[in-house]
Amino acid sequence: MNLLFIGDIVGKGGRKALRALVPDIKRDYSCTFVIANGENSASGSGITDKCVQELSGYVDVITLGDHVWDQKNFENEIRSFSNIIRPANLNPAQPGKGFGVFKNPAAGEVAVISLMGKTFMKMPAFCPFLQVTKILEELPTYVKTIIVDFHAEATSEKITMARYLDGKVTAVLGTHTHVQTADAQVFPGGTAFMTDVGMVGGHESIIGRKISSVIHKFTTDLPTRLEVVETGKMRMDAVVISYDNKTGKATAIKPLSILTDI
Repeated sequence: MNLLFIGDIVGKGGRKALRALVPDIKRDYSCTFVIANGENSASGSGITDKCVQELSGYVDVITLGDHVWDQKNFENEIRSFSNIIRPANLNPAQPGKGFGVFKNPAAGEVAVISLMGKTFMKMPAFCPFLQVTKILEELPTYVKTIIVDFHAEATSEKITMARYLDGKVTAVLGTHTHVQTADAQVFPGGTAFMTDVGMVGGHESIIGRKISSVIHKFTTDLPTRLEVVETGKMRMDAVVISYDNKTGKATAIKPLSILTDI
């Protein structure tokens, strides 16, 4: 079976690109389940209830990250959605859930876990290794397909998490840096891995932001509004995970990077 995992969606342009591309990708690669990281989908920072409703027409589960609470009132809105997964290792007093089990329309169930790294990340979080161990113990034994979105900055932390979970989950897929890495592989235990899946956003940009504003920030050290690229050529980065539904073992991982005009 195949599932599609989509990198960080950046702004309205990213949402439009997702709407334009996902139906064809699902058909071309026979994907029956879709997961996307939506933590930058609202104006480049955070997510809103309207974004969730829009994206839910094309994806089954939306994962989040360190920008989860950037948009006003989302701490209340998140309670209304069953398909939103925020990092599981945040303070437990925060609303939302860090993992969930979802029905795959084709067959079986898919568990989705969201974790956030600690290295170089500003948002406080508990140990992701201890947290994921606890979650795996809580999951029903009949759930074999388990996808982990590890939202982290340090490549070493992401690789360590994947090696730690090799043979225990179907895939560990990195998000957050918006740059697709060239290390997609299936580890010996049957866990697919990629350090960072990438993003859905402006192709002519700096991680989804206007080039001129980012250059100005780096060359002047002045506070600068980093505008999101919302029109023009958009790039959608994603991976297709092939797996055995009965064992949860991954058999292949295929990176995608597709351009479209918005």
